[in-house]
Amino acid sequence: MTVGMINANPVVHERPERASHPHAADVLDPLDVFGRVLQSSPHTVRDIKDPEHPYSLEQLSVLSEESVSVDETLGRIQITFTPTVQHCSMATVIGLCLRLKLMQNFPPHFKVDIKVAPGSLANEESVG
Repeated sequence: MTVGMINANPVVHERPERASHPHAADVLDPLDVFGRVLQSSPHTVRDIKDPEHPYSLEQLSVLSEESVSVDETLGRIQITFTPTVQHCSMATVIGLCLRLKLMQNFPPHFKVDIKVAPGSLANEESVG
């Protein structure tokens, strides 16, 4: 068992303000996934807190709008996240948090793929 924090001093980035996102209501895009706020769940994947810190995954640059892709034709949402350190023991927990948030906020016909950015984690194959 690890004692203390894996990354005691992470780099914290400012959260950019997001303007309203006008588009056809029936089209799902990456910003909807990254920042979608529903009546039933006011929090989005950008709001998920890091397991070790009081900061969001967005603030730690673990997750960004660019790390989300949506293919409505195939019914697939894919998120690729980047842990703050290569030996992050919380990567599996982060992946599970992302999966749960997507499953709670999007219809069950969407297949959810959660991946770790290539080369960003020593044991990438354990997450997904």
